[in-house]
Amino acid sequence: MTTSPRRKRRSALPLPLARQSVFSFRFTASPRGARLARRLASCQMDAWGWRHGTQAHDSVELITAELTVNAVTHGRVPGRDAELRLSREDGGYVRVEVSDARGERLPEARDAGSEEDGGRGLLLVAALAKEWGTAPRPGAPGKTVWAVVPTAPVRQ
Repeated sequence: MTTSPRRKRRSALPLPLARQSVFSFRFTASPRGARLARRLASCQMDAWGWRHGTQAHDSVELITAELTVNAVTHGRVPGRDAELRLSREDGGYVRVEVSDARGERLPEARDAGSEEDGGRGLLLVAALAKEWGTAPRPGAPGKTVWAVVPTAPVRQ
């Protein structure tokens, strides 16, 4: 009797672990990939001790959602993945980084008109983050949009 290939196959998804200080995940540049990245960011924040409903958790989740949607909407190059990276920083911060393959299209926070459907996401990022910005994507073509989110100490 042979074993099913499904039983031997291990998940390619990274596991959210409390001990790791950096969480990194490559995702397809699609709406589905952006949703998965947001969900994994939420799980990692929970593993680090910032539960759903806390300011730090909800801010990181919202910023991740905005940056990943922007990456798959404005930074998509067919056949190229995007990447999410979360890191716990000294001084009580979580750094959110989302990289895509379109380095020539830099994000710009703008005040969208009342009739427009979009254009307000980066204003939310700016309001929730201590600081945010862009940088060239390390080791690959494209850019990285990052935000530093203040966090309260974790209550055990």
